[in-house]
Amino acid sequence: MPSHLNFATIGIMGKPKHHEVGETIVTLFSFLQEEQYSVRVEETVANDLSVPHEFQCDWKTLGEECDLIIVVGGDGSMLYASRLMAQYNKPLLGVNRGYLGFLTDIQPQQVTEKVSEILAGDYTEERRFLLEANIDGDDRYSDALNDIVLYPGEISRMIEFEVYIDDSFVYSARGDGLIISTPTGSTAYSLSAGGPILSPSINAISLVPMFPHTLSSRPIAIDADSKVEIVFSKSNPHEARLSCDGQVRFPIQPGEKICVRKRKEDLWLLHPKDYDYFRLLRTKLGWGSKL
Repeated sequence: MPSHLNFATIGIMGKPKHHEVGETIVTLFSFLQEEQYSVRVEETVANDLSVPHEFQCDWKTLGEECDLIIVVGGDGSMLYASRLMAQYNKPLLGVNRGYLGFLTDIQPQQVTEKVSEILAGDYTEERRFLLEANIDGDDRYSDALNDIVLYPGEISRMIEFEVYIDDSFVYSARGDGLIISTPTGSTAYSLSAGGPILSPSINAISLVPMFPHTLSSRPIAIDADSKVEIVFSKSNPHEARLSCDGQVRFPIQPGEKICVRKRKEDLWLLHPKDYDYFRLLRTKLGWGSKL
């Protein structure tokens, strides 16, 4: 284990008011205390579990004081934690209490065993980049680990928009919108829309049109350091919406320009030593096993 990774203080985050998540957090909290670690639990989840007040703190304190943050929940919980914690450059470890668990590696029945191994230095490290979006001339801003999605403000209405990459016009489109996905998000909404699966190590993003009104409109993959701009046409009679990881949303008015770039800070993940990305895909997506 690299000498600079000293797990003296460990933070725990999770989905509030979720029975199974609460059970796992209580197990983790007790285990870490028995192992003589300093433990902090994010206050919104700690309140539901009767964690003593001296062990509670807000998410900013977790980021500032903890050497490792364990996130208990599904991929949604990890997306939320990632956007908050990327600025602190602290490693995150996921315990799966959700459905698919592409980002949360450890199963709840193995939590003390696997966490013990990682605290002993038996782990692998990975960096994943995030995207950020802002509206030109406005203070509306959010970031995303999975994807940034432009979609109609009203159901069953097509929208028109233009796409520019590094100030070069690419195309105009009519359809249900556009998904801009990171490699992490390529197994999420983008995959359902026919986008490609991108290995997490690739420095690329995919632009995936949703139900385009032309057969020639296809997903494209571009350098992740590109600047992507989407101009929501003035001819649209209604506003659209912009969604970041499906958790932050704001309206887009006709004529407004959305700018999407790679975020400067990235996500630092820890995995168990036996983590295998392609085994994960095979298991979660139901691919065939060896012949």
